[in-house]
Amino acid sequence: MAILAHQRNGQGEPLVVMHGLFGSADNWRGLARRWSDEYGVWSLDLRNHGRSFHCEGMNYTSQAEDLLYWLDNENLERVHLLGHSMGGKLAMEFALRYPSRVAKLIVADIAPVRYEHTHAAIIQGLKALKAQEPWHERREADHLLAEYVKDVQTRLFLLTNLVRTDEGLCLRVAIEEIARDYQAIIDAPPAMTENRVFEGATLAIRGGRSDYVTEGHLPEFRRAFPQLQLETLDAGHWLHAEQADAFSEAVLRFLKQA
Repeated sequence: MAILAHQRNGQGEPLVVMHGLFGSADNWRGLARRWSDEYGVWSLDLRNHGRSFHCEGMNYTSQAEDLLYWLDNENLERVHLLGHSMGGKLAMEFALRYPSRVAKLIVADIAPVRYEHTHAAIIQGLKALKAQEPWHERREADHLLAEYVKDVQTRLFLLTNLVRTDEGLCLRVAIEEIARDYQAIIDAPPAMTENRVFEGATLAIRGGRSDYVTEGHLPEFRRAFPQLQLETLDAGHWLHAEQADAFSEAVLRFLKQA
């Protein structure tokens, strides 16, 4: 079985961090360095992302098995688990299926529910980039992507997936595999349908200007995670980037609670 790629910072109690859709461990370098003063921080590249392996299937049960295999390979028996967006759904799936392996759970701006299809333009744009690689200039790739994705900040984030190879700039995210099983990504974590419960300490951090975690989502959240604590930051969906200081402090406060 293939092993997830990761980056490691610091020593101490292990904190495992998981990115969202189209992200990578690279997105968490700044926060990982902050937390590494007190924790051993392991930032993962999930399947079909970053430096990790490409394979069929994006369902959370399979991704939870990836994580379990990685933990066993690294001899990490029990960890604090943090996930943003898609990574947050994976964190919830894992905590519900393997509760003995999770000390504390932190979920960033995502709820354990099904969402609507909102990434069609991004998927089309990334497929267009893939079809014309290798690229020699990042600005040329950005010009093409702008035909599909108008928001500049979103494009800058997506273009972090263009990496230098011997041939030129190539897309490292496995867009075909992701597109093929996109429905599994927007679905609720499968363990939610099995009425599983994680009794451990759980923190949900949401963006006050994001609609990913609404008041209507909270009853379902609390059903599966009865020890849920909720923090709201003045931010959108990318709260860990927009409010890095506040996000970092919220995580540390929670981890240090008795």
